[in-house]
Amino acid sequence: MKIFLILAVVNGFLAVALGAFGAHGLEGKISEKALKTWEKAVNYQMFHTMALFVTALLASKYPAGSFAGAGWFFFIGILLFSGSLYIYSTTSIKTFAIITPLGGLSFLIGWVILGYVLMKVV
Repeated sequence: MKIFLILAVVNGFLAVALGAFGAHGLEGKISEKALKTWEKAVNYQMFHTMALFVTALLASKYPAGSFAGAGWFFFIGILLFSGSLYIYSTTSIKTFAIITPLGGLSFLIGWVILGYVLMKVV
C-alpha cells in the first residue's frame, strides 16, 4: 500500500531530524530525564517506521491479506506515543504523558494484526 510507504518515509525522516534536534538542540535546555524521554520517543518512532515499511512491502507481496489495519495502528501509535512524549519532554505537562499508553496500545494492536494477517497469508 503506497500510503504506508509514504508514511514510513516521512516518519523515518522525522525520526532522524527529531533525534538530531534532541541531541544538539535540546541538550542543556531540558533535564536529563526529559532528554531520555525524547530519545525514547525517537526510538519508538523509528522502530515503528520500520514496521510501517515492512507492512507496506508485505501488502504489495500478499495483496489478498488485510495489512491496512496493522499499518494504521502503527501510524496512530507513532502519533500518540512518540508525539505525546515529544510534547511532554519539552513542556512537562503531565496530561500528555497520560496519552502515551494509548499509543503503546496502538502499537500492540498493530503487531497483533500484523501477526494474524501473516498467519493467514503465509
